[in-house]
Amino acid sequence: MDLQFLGTSSGVPTKSRNVSATAVIEASGKHWYLVDCGEGTQHQLLRSSLSVRDLRAIFITHVHGDHCFGLPGLLASAAMGGRSEPLDLILPTALHAWVRLALSASDTHLPYPLRLLPVEQMAPWQSAQVQVSAVPLSHRVPSVGFVFTELNPEPRLDVQRLVAEGIPRGPLWGHLAKGLTVEHAGQRLEACDYLKASRPPRRVIVCGDNDNPGLLAEVARDVDVLVHEATYTQPIVERNGNSFGHSTAAAVAQFAETAGVRNLVLTHFSARYQADPKRSPCIDDVREEAQKYYCGHLTLARDLQRYRIGRDGYLLPVMA
Repeated sequence: MDLQFLGTSSGVPTKSRNVSATAVIEASGKHWYLVDCGEGTQHQLLRSSLSVRDLRAIFITHVHGDHCFGLPGLLASAAMGGRSEPLDLILPTALHAWVRLALSASDTHLPYPLRLLPVEQMAPWQSAQVQVSAVPLSHRVPSVGFVFTELNPEPRLDVQRLVAEGIPRGPLWGHLAKGLTVEHAGQRLEACDYLKASRPPRRVIVCGDNDNPGLLAEVARDVDVLVHEATYTQPIVERNGNSFGHSTAAAVAQFAETAGVRNLVLTHFSARYQADPKRSPCIDDVREEAQKYYCGHLTLARDLQRYRIGRDGYLLPVMA
């Protein structure tokens, strides 16, 4: 399972960071899922290897524009790019009418079915490869995090069951290994019944805006990767006297250390944090603050960088 960050800035874009959008990519490397869709997300996609034709679903964490203003353009571009497969869009109910109005007012006709699903009533959503559930967070408006759990990762034939049921080796086994349904002795054999995971499923949490990381305590147990905002550092909040519904690097790091999170990815940085270490405040301030409290594998997300969970369990950059 890979992550690719299409936007890591909060509120407004900068010259090096777009606003929020994160791609969660299946282990196969093809199909993917989008969490949030800030303005300019489709431009970021042009600079990646991801295709809207392979997009399985879009998940929006909350109503603020830096997390959703890119939706109408992305949906329209998918249409012009020849998409025909249905697309599920899971988002706050308050945005449903806005999406419909944006498409209608711009005379945009989608050649694919668009299914708008309310995140407030979200039962676990799933494709053949992943299951996605939502966890409520704390922000100025209702916000959620999305928990991605792999289903039957890297499936291998259940040889013991095949032998026990007397299914002969050969073409039947080969077809089942490819996920095909076969017939044997007058019975239909479904591939899913004879394939089992060859490793434990990976779990990734991608959060919306949140000023209380502790709300993730239950779902963060044994999670492989936690992606969480770190909009500010503690001195900025203390100076302003208000976090505006966001977390500091210190707060997230303390939670991740207590929860035993193996890989912590910080994102959604205030535009005030510069890349140049000679300018203050600097993005290095965020890293240094988090490292005071968190001893695990820490990553500060960068726009367009793709990361992969290796076999050792650590999240590392994928070299282009």
